[in-house]
Amino acid sequence: MAAKLIQGYEVVIGFETHAQLSTQSKIFSRAPTAFGAEPNTQASPVDLALPGTLPVMNKGAVERAIEFGLAVNSHIAERSVFARKNYFYPDLPKGYQISQFEIPVVQGGVVEFYLGEEKKSVRLVRAHLEEDAGKSLHEDFVGQSGIDLNRAGTPLLEIVTEPDMRSSDEAVAYAKELHKIVTWIGICDGNMQEGSFRCDANVSVRKPGEPLGTRREIKNLNSFKFMQQAIDFEIRWQIEQIEDGFAIQQATVLFDPDTGETRAMRTKEDAADYRYFPDPDLPPLAIGRDWVERVRADMAELPRVMAARFVKDYGLPEYDATTLTQSKAMAAYFEAAATASGQPKLASNWVMGEISRRLNAGDVTIDQLPINATTLAALIKRIADGTISNNAARQVFDALWSGEGPDVDALIEAKGLKQMNDTGALEQIIDDAIAANADNVAQFRAGKEKAFNALVGQVMKASKGKANPAQVNDLLRKKLS
Repeated sequence: MAAKLIQGYEVVIGFETHAQLSTQSKIFSRAPTAFGAEPNTQASPVDLALPGTLPVMNKGAVERAIEFGLAVNSHIAERSVFARKNYFYPDLPKGYQISQFEIPVVQGGVVEFYLGEEKKSVRLVRAHLEEDAGKSLHEDFVGQSGIDLNRAGTPLLEIVTEPDMRSSDEAVAYAKELHKIVTWIGICDGNMQEGSFRCDANVSVRKPGEPLGTRREIKNLNSFKFMQQAIDFEIRWQIEQIEDGFAIQQATVLFDPDTGETRAMRTKEDAADYRYFPDPDLPPLAIGRDWVERVRADMAELPRVMAARFVKDYGLPEYDATTLTQSKAMAAYFEAAATASGQPKLASNWVMGEISRRLNAGDVTIDQLPINATTLAALIKRIADGTISNNAARQVFDALWSGEGPDVDALIEAKGLKQMNDTGALEQIIDDAIAANADNVAQFRAGKEKAFNALVGQVMKASKGKANPAQVNDLLRKKLS
């Protein structure tokens, strides 16, 4: 599908995402990684870069990197190397960051997702292990800044994409899918407010067919809402600059949620500016195939594998299966409802439809639902066996949601929602409707389908909505023919 053009320009977006790994200790020291501690209480001599200290690799961080690589079909390097990324900033105690450059642990891979009902894929360049820096504090100090080194040495997996995205919608959908993957497999808690999942978007524009434009990197996007706003503003700004005759300068920019605008922070460095070289204190990281297979064997069922199973075992469309595996909790809820009801497609429709709508409207998670999967399955059974109509089922659902009781059958009886399944009584209502609506009968026999719908409406009205619509259609057509 051709990329959507904005004012004649094609948008090109790539992502660099820092996922904080869910280890209890830091990547090269035993200091804890818990969030919210008093400043500088979780910084060891290694994190502070005191003379004589040496880094020691955290095995748990490596295993989490392997898990991610397996989740996105990457190549896991049997040998990877750590490098020193040299730059000066007050919250970087060593004057360099230990990262990976030439030989990362995770190479290649792909992230697949849906944008609406269109399937998309974004290629990954790499995912490499590195340590986080500390944090500069400004707001609590008058005329000066403080440095908190609690985060220094926290293990990160930096995930880098090819410039494959062509709109802010696509970029946000990718970020959400990546967030789902790292939280699903448990390598990252995904808390964007605490900085556990931070995205940098590289944005450029160009005329179709021209070389890639100069990119500007929007740093530290910590919500999907701000991510979309920042990218949209940056796209408009770059197009306006080019149209006004100005060249885009490579830069790192920040997004201000209060103004909805990006602003330049500094000129953007290239790899050569960091003077990478292998870290002499860390030997190459060796990952044997047996280690990779042990990690694979211990991993939970991946979302894409579960989605494929839903298609195979339950006969769901691929779109349904992918949507239902957006979270472990939603997938488990659907599977329980589908198994208990014996109606997987109906269960899928309810979970993707009414359940999801209520969750979004109430800003709650599926774990907080007032209707459990067993109760939903009981409701679905009554739709499938013709006891109630879809409209009546929504009334029962409303009652269940508001806490009127967990017994579906009791609610159906109490509210008088049971469909009329007495063929003799229904035939009498249909005969009366035909006799009372001669004009509609004549129009239908003349080929006007709308007249048939009007007759169905009359029958449903006469039955006070209790007639089975499918049964009404069948009987009415037989009598009119």
